[in-house]
Amino acid sequence: MSTPEAVQTAELTASKQLDILDQLIKPEVQESLTVLVENLPKLAEMVTMMTKAYDFAQSIATDQVLIDDMMGGLGEMVTPVVDKAKGIAAAAIEANDRAQAETASIGLFGMLKMLKDPQVQKTLRFAQAFLNAMAERDRNKL
Repeated sequence: MSTPEAVQTAELTASKQLDILDQLIKPEVQESLTVLVENLPKLAEMVTMMTKAYDFAQSIATDQVLIDDMMGGLGEMVTPVVDKAKGIAAAAIEANDRAQAETASIGLFGMLKMLKDPQVQKTLRFAQAFLNAMAERDRNKL
């Protein structure tokens, strides 16, 4: 004897099978299936390649030695830049503190004396070269 649940399950399965058969009768579904079957070798090759790529990516993502090596290399590359930026920031803070503490005005002779300083000369040459480069770019845009 069949239980009501078993009968209901059987009816539901039969209904699903009929729905699938109804779908398979449609011409656009048959056409899609034909294209799919014709391209199965290509699809199998693509799936194989994607599986290999996934396996490779997974092995890289879980290789702790590789991750540690990459982080170490990145750290070695970034550390000099960070150190230089910290040095520049410290110099800027110190210069600001000195400028705030100094109350004397700078006269004409003080400026002429400053112009002899090698750092001032270097900065002025840079500023001049930068302004010339910007002027050339502006001329080339026209």
